[in-house]
Amino acid sequence: MPSRVRARLRTTLAAVFTAAALLVLPHPAHAQPATGTSATGDTPGTPAIAADTPGFEQQILFKASQDPGYACFRIPAIVKTVDGTLLAFAEGRVLNCGDAADIDIVVKRSTDDGRTWSPLSVVNEGAGDTHGNPAPIVDRETGRILLAETYNTGRTDGASCSVPCDRTPHLQYSDDDGLTWSQPRDLSPEILPANWNSWYATGPVHGLQLTRGKDAGRLVFGVNTETWDGTRISANHAALIVSDDGGDHWRIGATDNWPIADDGTFRQKPSELTLTERADGSILVSGREQDGTDLGHRTQTVSRDGGDSFATPFRDLPDLYTPQVQGSSLRLGNRILLSCPADPDRRRTMMVRSSYDGGRTWDSVDRGTVVTTDWSGYSDMVRVDHDTVGLMYEGGAVDARDEIRFARFTEDWLQPRRGPDPTTRDLAPHAPRAAVLGGAEETDGVFGGALEFDGADDAVRLPYSDRLPLGTKDFTASVWFRYSATSGEQPLLWMGGIGSTQPQVWLRGEPDGNRVRALMTVRDGRSTVRTASVFTTTGAYNDGQWHHAVVRRGGGQFRLAVDGTPFAAADVAGSVSRNSPFGVHIGQRMDSRAFFTGAVDDVRVWDRALTDAELADPKTFRSTAKTGDTVLWLPMDRVSGGHQGLSGRSGRS
Repeated sequence: MPSRVRARLRTTLAAVFTAAALLVLPHPAHAQPATGTSATGDTPGTPAIAADTPGFEQQILFKASQDPGYACFRIPAIVKTVDGTLLAFAEGRVLNCGDAADIDIVVKRSTDDGRTWSPLSVVNEGAGDTHGNPAPIVDRETGRILLAETYNTGRTDGASCSVPCDRTPHLQYSDDDGLTWSQPRDLSPEILPANWNSWYATGPVHGLQLTRGKDAGRLVFGVNTETWDGTRISANHAALIVSDDGGDHWRIGATDNWPIADDGTFRQKPSELTLTERADGSILVSGREQDGTDLGHRTQTVSRDGGDSFATPFRDLPDLYTPQVQGSSLRLGNRILLSCPADPDRRRTMMVRSSYDGGRTWDSVDRGTVVTTDWSGYSDMVRVDHDTVGLMYEGGAVDARDEIRFARFTEDWLQPRRGPDPTTRDLAPHAPRAAVLGGAEETDGVFGGALEFDGADDAVRLPYSDRLPLGTKDFTASVWFRYSATSGEQPLLWMGGIGSTQPQVWLRGEPDGNRVRALMTVRDGRSTVRTASVFTTTGAYNDGQWHHAVVRRGGGQFRLAVDGTPFAAADVAGSVSRNSPFGVHIGQRMDSRAFFTGAVDDVRVWDRALTDAELADPKTFRSTAKTGDTVLWLPMDRVSGGHQGLSGRSGRS
């Protein structure tokens, strides 16, 4: 069947099926909660699609079962035209859900602020190749909608694009509110230099037209690229692409380059850039960070000259918890919003977080607003009207790629800005106080006071400091604990990332397995991951009495001792804190999927292996000397200050 006929047939069938689907799609108020157990064994226990609440509603926008001719839809992008129409773009993947197969760019239109949508239409047909990575921009001076996109040769086997990948940038535009589109124009002569000769990606997310300063009217979007030196990928690049004549001509503006060493390691790979014009006219540039040695999965910088240069190199945000995934940013009044999954291990739990200082700091996961606990991935946001934001995101009960949803919410629906949390002191040298979350309360401890955790949302979290990552060092961690829970994970101390491949160190009770266990996962070289685990063989120590656990790395051994009884496992070489989001929690898993029920007293970590003699000396654990090898020291004896503000203790789910 000729490709043009196939495209028309898709559009015609889509009109029928989409209209029918929109008629029967349940309003969130009537959606049934997602129950049961996920693929990882977790039981979130909250609705997969957020229940109807004041200021929030959503619907399924793209889905293979309602849009015939496609196996999968991915990579959402959305803008509002000067006529007030919402244009929702996506990749329509014909053969499978792979990134490098037969892919079209498709669009749906809404003329009523996203309440109803037109049938699907094809903007750019792949015809066997990959045409994707939509990055739309609206020129508000002319009304023209520009769409940057990227091509590569398609595959039929579901595999990724061959390296080096033959990716090239293109551009289309519409002058009739997105109803019809120009023929694509190859932008390679303007924005594809010879050394960006492998991966190349536009967006994928909406671009900007600047509104302030000498560069007002300029069009800007982000790209990330790679260099192939003939034998391997040798560098990563992130850049802004700018036009000062409405998109007739484009040039490369701000650029940040990161070399890749011969062993394949690199510090950063800023990619999938989302841009926000701040109140002062500067551009906040936030991107995905993947597999670099710096800590974190989100990275950012700023341009203060309209996108001509970056003020600093990209830097990671270690304590902004998110998996390796694209995200979207949008300015809303005095805050900047960031949409991306909040689970630091997997693409799930779509969340909207806020920054009130131009992106310098961001809400932690306990302060963000959860859209869904479902699997979720890429996203984009648009200002629907003065009071409403539109969020277009990948989501699904089984897989983040199941469908693309569109949610509408107001600022009132977002969690209000919360005041400072209560704190507890950290006696390590020059350490700030640690946040006490959920309402953990003081109780009697081994050395005076301790903190009691309710197993629901109580925890202590340390603010990130570069003293906390232990890297390749030897270390010792000491925790006093008391609990009587007979089931569930009972996390005591968590340092680093989470999941099977992220560097981390943790200690927890496992009453279901009748044990206490410590685990250490390391990263060595470019991709080698090793894990060492050691556990008690004398029970879970859940008798309601105080017990003392010590975890130690040193001398070729990773060791656990409880109440002086030693247990040991072989050490593994590598860093326990690299290339992943990083947090230090007492009483909580890093992904917030388990909390401790019991009491914790006197938590200490040293960045060396204490000797057996030191471990046997009580003075070691109660010394008042603020020695340089003390990474953290939480007496856990009192809670001070803070207030929960308007949101109280509860979080939106």
